[in-house]
Amino acid sequence: MPHNRLRWIGATTGLLLALSWGIAQAGPQRKQVEWKTMNAAFDGATFVNNAETCKGCHEAPMQTYTHTAHAVAFGARPPAGAGECESCHGPRSKHVEAPSADLKLDTKAQSAVCLQCHEGGTRFGWKAGPHQANDVGCTACHTVMAKSSPKALLTKSTSTETCATCHREVQAEFNKMSHHPVREGRMDCASCHNVHGSTNALLIKPTLNDTCYTCHAEKRGPFIWEHAPAREDCATCHTPHGSNQRTLLTQKDPFLCLSCHNYGGHINLPRYNRTSNPYGNGCSNCHVSMHGSNHPSGAKLVR
Repeated sequence: MPHNRLRWIGATTGLLLALSWGIAQAGPQRKQVEWKTMNAAFDGATFVNNAETCKGCHEAPMQTYTHTAHAVAFGARPPAGAGECESCHGPRSKHVEAPSADLKLDTKAQSAVCLQCHEGGTRFGWKAGPHQANDVGCTACHTVMAKSSPKALLTKSTSTETCATCHREVQAEFNKMSHHPVREGRMDCASCHNVHGSTNALLIKPTLNDTCYTCHAEKRGPFIWEHAPAREDCATCHTPHGSNQRTLLTQKDPFLCLSCHNYGGHINLPRYNRTSNPYGNGCSNCHVSMHGSNHPSGAKLVR
């Protein structure tokens, strides 16, 4: 490789490392919050800028807080313009003067505080998401003052357990015969869903099919012979969380096919099913490429 090319690569690598180091030292970008718009009791309040003042009454929660990721980050890079506690709880001079003063924030205001640092990235769609619309805030899933999980400050030890506190019906579906390996720990809710907001049912991709293809890439195609329902929507035949039919099907194999292919005279119709149904597959005994085929003779998806 020419020496000038090596020098260019070395210079570029050095620049990238320097930028990465600078970003890490700078910490997350914070936007200023208008506290008085969140609670009128903050109007005229000032920052105490002294965590020891808070510790006088709140020693127990502050002790558990010292083990959290926020405590480590703020200890290394204290936010400008406010003490450690007041970065999230707002100016507390009035609270110090009158501890009984009501400075509680509603759910949306609490989330706005978190978004000072955590806006953007996977949380870009939070404000238009169903959790925000249904008054579910950040603290419903995350605990700031104690370390309850190995990562992400979740209220439970895993993201699946955290989601299950509300989505009990989905948790029940994972106990069905056919299910994604969530309860086995090989994937979790966040494998398919972006809980902070997205354009389609909190999925990590723009469409359901694109989300499925992140693992099932062989079903993507393109195919010479396409099966239109599979191309249009995986949920036409499959239910994502769990089913008592194999391979997450919405119905037993032959009856699922017959919901569209209901013309008469075929050997696999119920009155002619002595040949294929005993094998358990029904239609898929012969039509093995139900998602699509690239075989020159695969027009009927039989190869």
